[in-house]
Amino acid sequence: MFESLGFETLTAPQAAVGLGVILGAAFGALAERTKFCFRRALVGEDRKQAMGVWMTALAVAVLGTQAGVLTGAISFDTHRLLAGDLPVLAIALGGLMFGAGMVLTRGCVSRLTILSASGNLRGVFVLLVFAITAHATLKGILAPLRTTLGSATLPLGETVSLAALPGGALLSSALIALAALAIALRSGNRVSALVMAALLGALVPAGWIGTGYVLYDDFDPVALQSLSFTAPFADTLFWTVASSSIPATFGVGLIGGVLAGSLVTSLAFGSFRWHSFSAPAETGRYAGGAVLMGVGGVLAGGCTVGAGLGGVPTLSIAALLAILSIAAGAFLANALLTPARRDAYAQPAE
Repeated sequence: MFESLGFETLTAPQAAVGLGVILGAAFGALAERTKFCFRRALVGEDRKQAMGVWMTALAVAVLGTQAGVLTGAISFDTHRLLAGDLPVLAIALGGLMFGAGMVLTRGCVSRLTILSASGNLRGVFVLLVFAITAHATLKGILAPLRTTLGSATLPLGETVSLAALPGGALLSSALIALAALAIALRSGNRVSALVMAALLGALVPAGWIGTGYVLYDDFDPVALQSLSFTAPFADTLFWTVASSSIPATFGVGLIGGVLAGSLVTSLAFGSFRWHSFSAPAETGRYAGGAVLMGVGGVLAGGCTVGAGLGGVPTLSIAALLAILSIAAGAFLANALLTPARRDAYAQPAE
């Protein structure tokens, strides 16, 4: 479709960077206002309200994404999330690591990105360690670990998504959306919070359709992608230190947009606050958590946004395994904390 839009000086990959910035800025603004965070929804002291926000976003993301599939605008047939061989060991172990890491750092990667732009220097530190570790796992010294664990696969055949089950994609999508909305409506959130969460969820199909349909170009293809943070942070790190050699991507634009959107929103609403570490032991815990998330996010095929909010709407079995493993890792790590630390870690991340 991109060829028909009439751009003469802009290629599809260049337009994808702009799309990433727009979606990222919207995500940053909405996530900053709703305090969108999967860790908070699982083990936070206000977990009921946080889960309501997360589930509202998921319901809209599922319905919007599957509407795109139903109309033929996009197809996930060749997407990595629907690969026939499921790297079950890598996903399960990676999810457990990521879940434990986000408990230690008191925030999933998306939340820490928002906090970093809002003055939280702990978040900045975690994201730097996370990005370096993720890049090392994707293309560096830790890549052999990824390939070794990824070689243990489970052949799924045609059952790579919930669409292969009785009732097909329509029934699966409806059940997920209805269950998510039922949780959201009983969460006690204000209507305004749920509306913002719904708008945030709508960014997921906007990303899928934007890259897979609007920017589709046979001569200069753009990868089908939507909201995620693991690979985009690794790409952003690489682009930051070598921008004269490699072009920016959708992911780079997305991360830049999230930082800009959350910064502007936090300044506009007076929530910008400087925060830093209080003790060396705290620094060590956050560093350890960042490493776990960096390695785990790559092994699992995405973070709570990439595999969860963005992946589950594809109805992928791999995405479902990843987000369930992340939740299990978070619960396990939280249970292993001492009661005093468990109470402290349940506090909202600032």
